Amino acid sequence: MLSVRSISEVGSRQPRFLSFGGIASGTPCLNFTPHPARLPRVRKPFLGLVQRREGWRLTWRGRFLSCAVFLGLVVFLGRGLSSFLALNAPITADVLVVEGWAQDYALTAAIAEFKQHTYTRLYVTGGPLQTGAPLSEYKTYAELGAATIGRLGIGGESVQAVPASGIRRDRTYTSALALKDWLREHGVVARRMNVISVGPHARRTRLLFEKAFSGDMKVGMIAIEDQDYDPKHWWRSSAGVRSVVDELIAYGYVRLFFHPSSEKPLP
Repeated sequence: MLSVRSISEVGSRQPRFLSFGGIASGTPCLNFTPHPARLPRVRKPFLGLVQRREGWRLTWRGRFLSCAVFLGLVVFLGRGLSSFLALNAPITADVLVVEGWAQDYALTAAIAEFKQHTYTRLYVTGGPLQTGAPLSEYKTYAELGAATIGRLGIGGESVQAVPASGIRRDRTYTSALALKDWLREHGVVARRMNVISVGPHARRTRLLFEKAFSGDMKVGMIAIEDQDYDPKHWWRSSAGVRSVVDELIAYGYVRLFFHPSSEKPLP
């Protein structure tokens, strides 16, 4: 039997209703609002550096189309990549320079270039030999290249070896600086030169020679085709991939990050 107190307590407990825009829905609900101190802490992944969000994702059709476009760009750009790096932009000059490490066919092409134009002298640059130096009477690529050119058809005072000091990095830049110093020390007045190199190395070579001469010399470039692979299909051989990809990375490095090295010459 209910007492008066029980009846009054029941009557005082009015049900609470859900309200939408101030209009009661008529559906009783429980007032479930936990204390803030009792709320579970959500761990943020990766120290809160990332956040999960909903977003758009490619379907299999979208992924297929993206891959097709990417491969098309690779093929399109790849066909012209070797020719881009193998810069061939000769100018009218009175000085001809060839890198002494170049293969014999490149040195032969340098001789033909020298004979066809009115160059005053052919300079051969290069640092210490990296292979077989103890067995060779020549200690630098400059001396070896000049001797090879002498055997192939040009000798005497027409050919001048300009050795560079040994250094682990920036060897082409160091060779260009050695040539600049040699010309100044011997009183050679020259404002325009052509530099001969092999294949994709040509564009980076011209850029480094321009940096070494600091605008005092107009630098033209003659690229001799690399005979170790087909430049038009360089990606079909390991030699072509190594040459083109390595030179592309090296050229980008020179363009974006190069600064003259303070490294001391090797003993």
